Amino acid sequence: MVLAMSGGVDSSVAATLLLDQGYQVIGCFLRLGDVGEALADDAPDARGAQSVPIAHRACCSISDAADARLVAAMLNIPFYVLNFKQQFGRIIDEFVSQYNAGRTPNPCIRCNDWLKFGRLAQYARSIDADYIATGHYARVDRAGAGARLLQAVDRDKDQSYVLFGIDPQVLDRLLLPVGQYTKPQIRQIARRRGLPVSEKPDSQEICFVPDDDYAALIRRRCPQQLQPGPIVDERGRTLGTHGGHQHFTIGQRRGLGLAVGHPLYVTDNAQTNTITVGPSQPYAAALVADQTHWLIDPPPMSPIPVHVKIRANHQPVPATAVATGSQTLEVRFDRPQPSVCPGQAVVCYDGPQVIGGGWIARAVSAPEAVSAVCGNAPAD
Repeated sequence: MVLAMSGGVDSSVAATLLLDQGYQVIGCFLRLGDVGEALADDAPDARGAQSVPIAHRACCSISDAADARLVAAMLNIPFYVLNFKQQFGRIIDEFVSQYNAGRTPNPCIRCNDWLKFGRLAQYARSIDADYIATGHYARVDRAGAGARLLQAVDRDKDQSYVLFGIDPQVLDRLLLPVGQYTKPQIRQIARRRGLPVSEKPDSQEICFVPDDDYAALIRRRCPQQLQPGPIVDERGRTLGTHGGHQHFTIGQRRGLGLAVGHPLYVTDNAQTNTITVGPSQPYAAALVADQTHWLIDPPPMSPIPVHVKIRANHQPVPATAVATGSQTLEVRFDRPQPSVCPGQAVVCYDGPQVIGGGWIARAVSAPEAVSAVCGNAPAD
């Protein structure tokens, strides 16, 4: 079986657990780029885009590759580096285009869908490997007729949200050994096995965005897309100016560059390049999603009760969901939720099971509009 080894403690312990279970493990590090290495030519393209040195960190740096290789050597398993740099450029392009469209993307889900469970699965098939595995905190249940994707035992570390787009055929061949453990237990196993990454910090941020400055990345790749515009209140009065809507996301409170004596929140960062702010955090009663992906067959064509997550660090909340087409989904929250951002994923759960999800296209905030979603009457 093929194991994606990131050089972190989770995938390293995954290797030891799989060996204990009798699997023949092949470790693979996904090479997505090197520090200071550009993903494009030095010359600007036809749109004026410059090449961007991508300072990779978090899960795909040079030091991570060295850690993964060291662990593989300690465990005496084969280790290979798979060069996915060209394909990774597609993820960065998608990230930039989404921000330019006024959305807030999640590139980690795209990386899982296109690379870790896309290209890596293809590689596994090419060498006749029966299974693929990662160090994600989630579980695969094969007790029934088909494989089911479940939340991890450690709900604080659960990563099932970022796996909702996995192909069901890949899910049938997927092993997630750390999902049965808590994070402290994983570190304890690493210490007991003498793994040098036992105390390595968790990766938290987007690996190709140095200093978490998304707008700076966009400015380097397509500077013409960042244009100044007005910041207005909810009555349309101009309060100030900004240097590009890419600096803002729905619900943002800090970094607005305004001094009005009370907190303000971004309530709209539409493609008009006008940032709208208000005195309270925006709430949505419902949402509409597109590019849906279901792990149950058939999808719910009638409204069903679910729990949903609308961002990676969001706790699942009760809602009603219905598939309104082959690629569309509508969700009505039992209680309105704050800062529902177009571009993020909404993932539906039936108990601990991931049943599907999609990409948020728009939030529905007005109570009178909720009756159009899931066929329910407006909440009191």
